[in-house]
Amino acid sequence: MRVVVWIVEGTWPACVDAARAHAPADAAIVLLHVTPAGVPGAAHGAFAGLLGRGHPPEDRPAGGWGSDPGTRMEHLATASAERLLRDAADRLGRPCTRRERTGRVEREVLAEAGAADLLVLARDGDRAHPGPHGIGPAARHVVDHAPCPVLLVWPDPVPPGHAPRPGPPET
Repeated sequence: MRVVVWIVEGTWPACVDAARAHAPADAAIVLLHVTPAGVPGAAHGAFAGLLGRGHPPEDRPAGGWGSDPGTRMEHLATASAERLLRDAADRLGRPCTRRERTGRVEREVLAEAGAADLLVLARDGDRAHPGPHGIGPAARHVVDHAPCPVLLVWPDPVPPGHAPRPGPPET
């Protein structure tokens, strides 16, 4: 059995705990973190298109206009993802594969889930209310299009006063 655990800042502990509790001992567990490609790309574009125009390189301040902030953001994102995956692996406490992908988040998660027997992810929307608003757009897309069973977990305890609704009436 192959279990993919989607690691996201803020909700990853609940996902790791769910995988630890529900995945068989012999399951191959993949911890997946996806870095959106858009933020460094926007910084690269802003730097190239707007900053430093009309100033030859020799007139720019040292380390200032000549340093593309997109590159720095890429390095920070990589370091953050590595740290997050390391912390998740430590919490899992069993052998696993750590995988970092970059791109459109929902597409990357679905691509990784294509070879999975189970995908574990957490609600990432409005945590105060159960229901459709408790899942953000990327997670909703993944839940709707996952090619395998999905275990959707609460990142926090269920909000008070929100008891599970009864199932359909028995016939």
